[in-house]
Formats: sequence, C-alpha cells, structure tokens
Amino acid sequence: MASSNVASDTHAISLPRVPPPSTILSIVLRETELPPAISKDYSARAQWLRAAVLGANDGLVSVASIMIGVGAVNQNSHAMLISGLAGLIAGASSMAVGEFVSVYTQYDIELAQMKRENITPEKRNLPSPSKAAAASGIAFTMGAVLPLLAGAFIDSWVARVAVVSSVSSVGLVVFGAIGAFLGGAAGITKSAARVLVGGWTAMLLSYGVLRLANIVFNININDSS
Repeated sequence: MASSNVASDTHAISLPRVPPPSTILSIVLRETELPPAISKDYSARAQWLRAAVLGANDGLVSVASIMIGVGAVNQNSHAMLISGLAGLIAGASSMAVGEFVSVYTQYDIELAQMKRENITPEKRNLPSPSKAAAASGIAFTMGAVLPLLAGAFIDSWVARVAVVSSVSSVGLVVFGAIGAFLGGAAGITKSAARVLVGGWTAMLLSYGVLRLANIVFNININDSS
C-alpha cells in the first residue's frame, strides 16, 4: 500500500521542461545583440557645405563665363585675364558679404524664436554667419582660380578658350561630386552632371550674347597694345 502511494506521488510531480538548445541559443543571441548602427546625420554639415559648394561653383562658372565672354569681343589674353581677376575679387567679396548678411538674418530669426519658446541657445545649433561667409569667400576664390590659371599662359585665343572651357568642365564635375558625397546624397553622378550642365549653360550664354552683340552692334573691347 505504501509503495503504491509513493508511485502515485512520483507521477504527480511534474519536472520543468527544458527548452531545446536551439531555443536557448536564440535567446542568448537576442539578449546580447548589439544595437543597430546609428546613421550619420548630415544636417550639421548643411550650413557650411551649402556655402562652400555654392561658392566654388559660382566662382568657377562666373570667372570662366566672364573670361569666355570677354574673349568673344577681344581675343587679347591680357583682357581675359584682367576681367577674370576683377571677377574673382568682386565675386569673392560679394559672396562673402552676401552670405554673412543672409546667415545673420537667419541667426536673428532662430534666436528670437528660441527666446519665445524659452529654449537656451546651447540646446540648438545656431548658424554661424562668420563660418558661412568664410566658407563662401574661400570656396569662390578656389573655384575662380581654376580658369584663371588655365588661361594665363596660353597665347592662342582658340587654345585659351578651349583650355578654360575644359578645365572649368572638369572642375564643375569634381565640385558637384564632392558636394554630393559630403552631403550623403545617393546620386553622385546625377549631381555632377547637373552642375556641369548648369555651368555649360552659363558659359555658352555669356559667349553667345557678347558675340552676337559684337556682330550686330559692332561692340568691341580694344586694348592699348
């Protein structure tokens, strides 16, 4: 009688079920799984990157267009170089001052909004007018130097225009690709092509309008030499 009671008590006690090894392994891997990688935030670069890319493209296109446009009415190399140098100085100064005023206006607006919302300036990245102005002016100068150096030592007008156009085209592609890469854009080739087409349009328009004016109205820039 006692043995039967012991047997019934043994059957009444249920042992805990041990999960299979595959389940244990999946639990361990899930608990020790590393957090997903945090994607890069490119918005912090937007301020200076926009100013730098815009300045470089503007400097390259502006000075190259000025040199090619002047070359349409005067084939003298000195006239092209002096006009390009004047465009560099005026353009870099204008870009830097314009960027400073524009970003400072944005700075005042954001600061006033933060005061209305009782937010301390340290909690939000405010735009820097001086950094934007410096980036724009330096980038404009770097872009403008390319066509100036390309046409500085070439006497033949045809070769000079061809070299300036070729160097400017390469610079436009490089600047467009760099801007897309630093900004994290997916279509680097598309961005470079867009910048290149825009630069070609400006240079062709400058040459075409001044050449047409030279033919129709007999406008010519004579030098003293």
